[in-house]
Amino acid sequence: MRSVKRFGTKVATAALAAAMVPVVATGTAQAQAQSGSISYTKATESNKVVETPLNDGRLIVSVWSTKMKTEVPNIVQRPADGNAKAPVLYLVNGAGGGEDSATWQAQSDVKDFMANKNAWTVTPIGGAFSYYTDWQKPDPNVQTRFASATTPMAFETYLADELPDLFEGAYGGNIRGDRTRSLAAISMTATSVLTIAQKHPGRFQAIGSYSGCAETSTPIGYQFINIVTGMRGGANLDNMWGPFPGEPKVGTNNWFDNDPVWGAFRFQEQMKNNQLPAMFISTGNGLPGPHESLENWRLRNSIPALANQAIVGGIIEAATQYCTANLARRFGELGIPAEFDFAPNGTHSWGYWQDDLKQSWPMMARAMGATER
Repeated sequence: MRSVKRFGTKVATAALAAAMVPVVATGTAQAQAQSGSISYTKATESNKVVETPLNDGRLIVSVWSTKMKTEVPNIVQRPADGNAKAPVLYLVNGAGGGEDSATWQAQSDVKDFMANKNAWTVTPIGGAFSYYTDWQKPDPNVQTRFASATTPMAFETYLADELPDLFEGAYGGNIRGDRTRSLAAISMTATSVLTIAQKHPGRFQAIGSYSGCAETSTPIGYQFINIVTGMRGGANLDNMWGPFPGEPKVGTNNWFDNDPVWGAFRFQEQMKNNQLPAMFISTGNGLPGPHESLENWRLRNSIPALANQAIVGGIIEAATQYCTANLARRFGELGIPAEFDFAPNGTHSWGYWQDDLKQSWPMMARAMGATER
């Protein structure tokens, strides 16, 4: 696991390693599972939560987003103790949004790891390249099935409000604040979970942010987003947060307003109100580590795949280390407590994120009051 905490200084231009494979809807609908696609029944405006059982005991729970005027499927694993009111871990995918093969379910042992945990595990499927934020304008060119010519994507609202309220209301019952929950994510979305926690005080008791470039209003932050959402995702970034960088002002939903470094003062305010979530924030430094090996099952004994992970994944992780170091310094200036894990090695890849989840779980479990069976 990436447990050595030290700052690095290596800076590199960010790039993305995983290729996008769109989900194609057939029948009622389809969602990414452990492998391939599965059919599920969609929620509607009049029936906002619809469950489709899977053969392995998990569920696809389709949840209606009023703001986006569409449904979002979620892969759900029940708590080990069967307690419907158990805490909830919202575990979010990265740039592919679960619409490709780079998912928690396909690339990690999350199903087995969470099998003895007394917590729900909920993973949304959808939102590729969206940065899991509320867009200012529609953009039909983003390479996700949630892109629309008429309705802006609004995955911040979905993750912070709609999904917790509707899912927890249907499973165990939820009066706002009556349930505990954590929010954890990788890569692109590792930035977003910090912003969501800043903008929605008290909503999440713990945050896991693994390998994110946690700044958006700086030139390197902009370039990271441009490569992910602009160049690779096909978006016009002005539609997301307006012209870069915008005015440093709360409530503008611009590049500053969605910058966890600039917005760190929000966590300082949460400290005063006893609303600060426990936080685990991790990054490697881009150097090869234990998962750069042909024994890594994800690489399928492929030397080109190993080289791609070591080189491209190394470049990306060097950039995320730079951003994370800036976030850590800002937290230090404001006296905001968080566990930062600066590893002596590691690339931008799934083996390390699986380790990060396991390393951060005890912290999240304590914050939520979740226990193992």
